[in-house]
Amino acid sequence: MFDQVTMKLNVEPLLLSALREDITSEDVSTNSVMPEPRLGEVDLICKQDGVLCGMEVFARVFTLLDESTRITTFAQDGEEIKAGQKLAVVRGDIRVLLSGERTALNYLQRMSGIATHTRAVASLLEGTGTKLLDTRKTTPNNRIFEKYAVRTGSGNNHRYNLSDGVMLKDNHIGAAGGVKEAVRRAREYAPFVRKIEVEVETLDMVREAVEAGADIIMLDNMSHEEMAQALTIIDGRAEVEVSGNVTRENIARLTDLGVDYISSGALTHSSPILDLSLKNLHPVE
Repeated sequence: MFDQVTMKLNVEPLLLSALREDITSEDVSTNSVMPEPRLGEVDLICKQDGVLCGMEVFARVFTLLDESTRITTFAQDGEEIKAGQKLAVVRGDIRVLLSGERTALNYLQRMSGIATHTRAVASLLEGTGTKLLDTRKTTPNNRIFEKYAVRTGSGNNHRYNLSDGVMLKDNHIGAAGGVKEAVRRAREYAPFVRKIEVEVETLDMVREAVEAGADIIMLDNMSHEEMAQALTIIDGRAEVEVSGNVTRENIARLTDLGVDYISSGALTHSSPILDLSLKNLHPVE
């Protein structure tokens, strides 16, 4: 769940922006069939097995439109849910239920889809001691939701944004003139509490990163044989991350390496939504 400060400062403005995108002047369809306020209820139904994520966000969409809206939940974030299961009942002004429906479901389906996908991938690393990480390959303005969904799905977050840590990728290294110089400049500039991670693509770069004193070395798009050799070179002198087109289908080939981290952009950029629906809307007295 998001704490109160995060919800107010970082989450609610994004939800309001999404609602404004969907309602630029009025909800013409709703106002046509429901010109006056009327109390109603609608059920949130799961249509596909998966992992639930985003209930707090789902609920807040409706209460931003009308604080008197009430949401009764029957499942929590992180819980495995089944097709046909009733997850919640939303009670309030029917106009609010209709106008908030799509925005609320968009967040809930997307977050639940990421949590479901992440849970499936993380299960493949159980017992290995290797942590599954996400990346910054997130949907613009949705990173806070998507990274929360990864955590809910038993994954771990890599750095949140560019201010969150030093990662020297190929273009940083090229700009600095080499691994050694890039690490030296980072040591001089970055606060001492920041770890320095270096992305490497060859065994020569691995040696340079070790000699330069990198804290974390990311082995990017290397063959299995090259990664095994890289681990011998590093020999425990830095933490090791593996990255590069890692998916649910191929992650098993990496489990024998014993690296500290495996990162996968696919957790956020390629997760399908989880099918959820608001059904059985009816007036209540």
